[in-house]
This record gives sequence, C-alpha cells and structure tokens, in this order.
Amino acid sequence: MHNFTKTFAVLSGTVSFVLLTGCAGMSAQEKSTAIGAGAGAVGGSILTGGSTAGTLGGAAVGGYLGHEIKKLK
Repeated sequence: MHNFTKTFAVLSGTVSFVLLTGCAGMSAQEKSTAIGAGAGAVGGSILTGGSTAGTLGGAAVGGYLGHEIKKLK
C-alpha cells in the first residue's frame, strides 16, 4: 500500500503541475519536453518503487527525450 501512495502522490503532483502551469504560451518543443518529463517522472517512480532518485532521473531522461524528439519533426 505504501508504494501505491507514493506513486499516487507523484502522479497527482505531476498532473497538477501541468494543469496549473498551462501550455498556451509554450512552443511545440516546450510542450513535448514537459510531457516527456511528466511521463518520465511517473515511469521512473513506478520502476524504482517510488524512490526520489528514480522519479527525478525519469523526469530528466523523459524531458531530454521529449525535447530531442520534437527537434526531429
């Protein structure tokens, strides 16, 4: 149950952050970076059992990949 609580907290925080900051003034590449970071944070948290390092690492990798992939399009 403890891992579910951590995962839910990270997911809720990520969704809240995206919703509160809005994407209206962002370029397509910035949106892609933000989406990648959010997805990476959730994935990293799930894969590492909710560890902070896994969440931050996933966010960093996801943000980087989202940024670079959008450059190719």
